[in-house]
Amino acid sequence: MEQVRPTRMELMRLKAQIRLAEQGRDLLRQKMDALIQEFFKILSTVSDSREELEQVSQAADLALMLAEATDDPVTLRSASFATRRSITVDITGKNIMGVPVPVIEKKRVSKSMLERGYGIITTSARIDETAERYELELDLLIKLAEIETAMRRLGAEIQMNRRRVNALEQILIPELQGQAKYIENAIEEREREDLFRLKKVKSIIEKKKKKAKEKKRGM
Repeated sequence: MEQVRPTRMELMRLKAQIRLAEQGRDLLRQKMDALIQEFFKILSTVSDSREELEQVSQAADLALMLAEATDDPVTLRSASFATRRSITVDITGKNIMGVPVPVIEKKRVSKSMLERGYGIITTSARIDETAERYELELDLLIKLAEIETAMRRLGAEIQMNRRRVNALEQILIPELQGQAKYIENAIEEREREDLFRLKKVKSIIEKKKKKAKEKKRGM
């Protein structure tokens, strides 16, 4: 144990530190509980979004297979090149219980037939359906990226708070309590020694007084 001064002032200081550490631990626990609630809310959303994405992805792949099987390969390839465009997103942020998470703002990927850039006369409904399903898949991917990033950041914050709570609860607070107990024992021992010396001095004084009285009587 780290050497501490066994004084009442030091004991008061240690007890104040213990109270402060316990308050900090309780606040961190409350924050962690709130973060866990938010985490599971987002986790539920992620689970639903992943299932939806899987269904949409399968439907998009099936639509592409049908288009490849029935439409002219040149027309299909031309339509795919015509629809290749960059996707612009604006990333801002918000706080969830003090944790910064991204907010992705974008224009909807899904477009009308006229907006896609290929000729609607030379292409079939199967190509339109394929383009529509892949656009929807992109929309869901961007949405999922936002909520999964938020979930990962909340998870990291929960782990960090758990480590802090454990450090306070298992290391700092027991160490401070041990030091306080050591000082209390040292003070009690010192008080017992002082009381013993006081009684001994009192006994010596009483003996001297008794001898003095006896001497006085003898005279």
